[in-house]
Amino acid sequence: MPPFPQPKFSWDYSLAEELAALRHYRANEPGRAIPAKHPDRLLLATWNIANLGVQKRREQDYRLLAEIVGWFDLIAVQEVGSDLAGLRAIYSFLPASYRMLVSDVAGNEERQAFLYDSEKIRLLEKVGRLSVPPTDLRFVKLPGVATPFLGFDRGPYLAAFQAGGFRFLLLCVHLFFGSDNDPADMDRRRLETFAIARWADLRRRSPKAFTHDIIPLGDFNLPKTEPGDPIYSVLVSRGLRLPDHSTQIASSISTDNHYDQIAFFPGETKQDFTGNTGVFDFDGALFRGLWQTRGRSDFLTFTKYYVSDHRPLWSEFQI
Repeated sequence: MPPFPQPKFSWDYSLAEELAALRHYRANEPGRAIPAKHPDRLLLATWNIANLGVQKRREQDYRLLAEIVGWFDLIAVQEVGSDLAGLRAIYSFLPASYRMLVSDVAGNEERQAFLYDSEKIRLLEKVGRLSVPPTDLRFVKLPGVATPFLGFDRGPYLAAFQAGGFRFLLLCVHLFFGSDNDPADMDRRRLETFAIARWADLRRRSPKAFTHDIIPLGDFNLPKTEPGDPIYSVLVSRGLRLPDHSTQIASSISTDNHYDQIAFFPGETKQDFTGNTGVFDFDGALFRGLWQTRGRSDFLTFTKYYVSDHRPLWSEFQI
């Protein structure tokens, strides 16, 4: 996990002022509101927190991260490093009712994790990594792609939960990236995407499925949520759908890419989905003094290192 460059300049911020800015932005900025927690609603989120445990964040930075994480009942986290110090630091600043679930290390020395409020969410019996048996590898194929599928670089981490009467299986993904401009890398990413879509479709159709509410979420490295995008087209090819984000902004803070998604099958999970979903652009609230005094480039360098280069995405479900 190569870290982003650490800023070569120093810039101190007031934690109290930045927390106040986050809370005000969440509550008052048009189109950015995140619903308050409610007993009969589940606030589910996903967030790629850049190189967590690798970049040298400080206590105040972890407190900012924990503030946002704590707005949600359950959040899937990607880019957790082999060193769990970063994840544990966020966890230490969450309410005592929160629990942590973490995978083993996979490709790029990365883990995936779930953080959830045990007062509302119950962890069920099914936890593990998604893998494709060698005998099934031949079925993961796409027209025009000659490259064989050999398995995931970072195997998706799955766990089943229950909130109220809503039983669901989350599949936390961080798909292979490589390069958007390399056809071989894009083919590999497309195959990983199809492997997820195919597996989720087969499981939701099986009478022996643990639950039919299957929700893949995380960093799909998906450039655009529109027909014609090579990753989007494969992801929805077996029935998964990506609800429109109310915010209509990218999950990347420095590009217009919609890398992060929460997907589900309309025939199953749609009945529980309230229709509320969005990307939270924390970078619209934080470090305004830095932007005003040093400009966009230094602002992005600082924000990507001490917070993240991805914004969290959330969806709300009835429970």
